[in-house]
Parts: sequence; structure tokens; C-alpha cells
Amino acid sequence: MKDREYTAEERLGGLFQPDTLLPSQFFDRVRRRVEHDGERRLMIAVLEDAVDVYRKQAAAQETRGQQLFREAEDWIEDPDRTWLFSFENICDVLDIDSSYVRRGLHAWKERARRGQGKRIALHTDDDGELRQASGD
Repeated sequence: MKDREYTAEERLGGLFQPDTLLPSQFFDRVRRRVEHDGERRLMIAVLEDAVDVYRKQAAAQETRGQQLFREAEDWIEDPDRTWLFSFENICDVLDIDSSYVRRGLHAWKERARRGQGKRIALHTDDDGELRQASGD
């Protein structure tokens, strides 16, 4: 049997057919785009960075770490709303309770500073596995 030869219109016709998109697919993509536009993503990144620095440097001993902690803490504790990227404004835009975040970070700082002087003694058992001997 001889194969039928297709014209150019028949071969390329499928390329120019409109794609079908369900309304739920369209609105799902639009909703995601609106939720995390560039400004919101930037605000999320600023907040994440400040919280990360705060947590990592809360019990810092070296000067640089203490400086980074103070900068993050000052920004988080500042109630000023005049600056677009203030802690209060970012929390408002992201619908986060700023006082709740502060309370959690204060508790983190206290735990980090209390645990600062503690040393954990480890020893090996008869099987060669590490075991914690004490937490003081």
C-alpha cells in the first residue's frame, strides 16, 4: 500500500490550532502569580534573612556575629511603619502577626543564650557508638 502524501496545510494545520485551557487551570495560574508577585517575594526574602540571622547569631561570641545580630534585632524590634520594607509593613503585607514573631524570636534568643555555656559530654559505649553522658 502506498502512503498518502499530505499537503503542507494538512501537516502544519495542527500547529495553529488553539490550545484548550480549563477555567480552573487559568485561574489557578493567575492566583499563584498574584500571591507571589515580585514585591512579595522580595519581602519574604528580607523577612527570612532577618529571622535566619537572628537565630544563627543570637548567642554569637565574635564581634561580627554580634553586630549582625544587633542589626537584625534592631530591624525586628523597630515599630516604625514609615519605611516600605520595615518589619511591621512586611508582616502586614504578608498577613503575619508581628508581635507573635517577636515573642517567638525572644524565646529563641533566651534559649540560645542560656545554652551558650553548656557543654555536652559524649562518650563511646562498648559497641563504639557515641552516647550523650551529660548536658551540663
